[in-house]
Formats: sequence, C-alpha cells, structure tokens
Amino acid sequence: MPRLAFIASDDPLAREARETLAARYGAVAPEAADIIVVLGGDGFMLHSLHDTEALSAPVYGMNRGTVGFLMNGYRADGLLERLAEAEEAAINPLRMTACGVDGAIRSALAINEVALLRAGPQAARLRISIDGRERLAELVCDGALVATPAGSTAYNYSAHGPVLPIGSEVLALTAIAPYRPRRWRGALVPQSARVRFDVLDPGKRPVMADADSRGAGRVLWVEVAIEAAVVHRLLFDPGHGLEERLIREQFL
Repeated sequence: MPRLAFIASDDPLAREARETLAARYGAVAPEAADIIVVLGGDGFMLHSLHDTEALSAPVYGMNRGTVGFLMNGYRADGLLERLAEAEEAAINPLRMTACGVDGAIRSALAINEVALLRAGPQAARLRISIDGRERLAELVCDGALVATPAGSTAYNYSAHGPVLPIGSEVLALTAIAPYRPRRWRGALVPQSARVRFDVLDPGKRPVMADADSRGAGRVLWVEVAIEAAVVHRLLFDPGHGLEERLIREQFL
C-alpha cells in the first residue's frame, strides 16, 4: 500500500475531504509520501506543485474547487485502485529571471506562464529577442506572456493564444491586447528557446512581471526559459490525462 500525503486548501470541502481520506487510507508528511494527493482547485494545485517541487513523489489532484483542469474528480471510495491505474504526465516549469527597476535580479518558476503586464495607464513597449537574436523591435501592447503546453489553456488561451499539445515541445509567445504591429498575435518557439523581453520605456510606460501570478514587481527586462532540472509528475485517471483535456478544451 503506498504511503499517501493529503494536502488541502482552506476551503471547507477540501478540509473535510482531507479528514475523510486520511482516516480511511492513513496519512504521512509529504516528504515521506509515495504519492501526494492535493485537494482543492487549480490555483491550489499550482501552489502545491511549487511547494513540493523538490520532492520526487507524483501528485494526484482531486477537485474540491471550481474548474479543476489539473484535477481528477473527487470520490472517497476506490482511491488506491485509481492511483494504481493512473496515467502520469511529466512537465517542466518555466524559469523567469527578471531585472527589477531597482537593479535586483529575481528568479521564479512558473508551471503555467510568465506574464508581463503594463503597470500604468499607457501601453507597454517591449522588444522581444529569441536566443539572443532580436525578433521584434517594438511591441506596443498591454502585455505579453510565455506559456507552457500545460498552461496554454489558462491565461494564454484567454489572450487568444494557441492550445498546445502536451508533447509538442514548443512554447506559446502571446501578445496581450497588441496595438502595434497590428497583425502580430504571437509565435510558437522551441521549448529549448530563451525568450527575452526588454522594456523600452520603463519610466513613462512601466511594466510588471509575474510567474504563475507570483509578482516580481516592475522590471527592466525578463528572460524566460524551460527549467529542465525540475520535473513535476502529475497523475490522472485513465482517459482523462492532460493530452485528452487539452484536445477537449478546444471543442468546448
């Protein structure tokens, strides 16, 4: 029998589920677990993945939130059988390296996306380079983001970016409310690419950056690249893995 850890959000339904499951299956600390079971919604799942990124145990989510894109359905019965049959998806996060207006360098990981957003009343002006080569001299926009396949149905999709198959080995580079160039709506870049954004007028047109909604404050430049050294192992019920969910999302 695998050793299970149960992590729950502050929602009463999630806490009640944790008590029920721990009483039925036993519980250990995440550091001692063979499998970590997360109870909550997608936001809490992202938070939990970040908190457990140094652990090797796979993570199985059970939805006690709203959408539950990264979660499996909640059911107290038959958990061990579901875990034994679960499909695994391994994903790498993005690493954001950002230089703040104070000159400090900040780094953070993002499972879904790294986003730059205007921090004032005027549109941002960004220069975009890929692997050290300038690709877009000036993008006037409300912002821009780099999304992983796993995160492509989140903020990226809301900004009219493409949904990426989980095994596509590309990243989505998506503009948020672009003004110029008029027809530029983004690009697909290899997963190995290093994307750099330079803020062209940080005084008059300030820009802030964040990784999975964890803010880095106002920035002068941001570099984004896959962090291959970190691997998140997610478990899904058979037939309901990330690949199927990403395809299904495009037909809703």
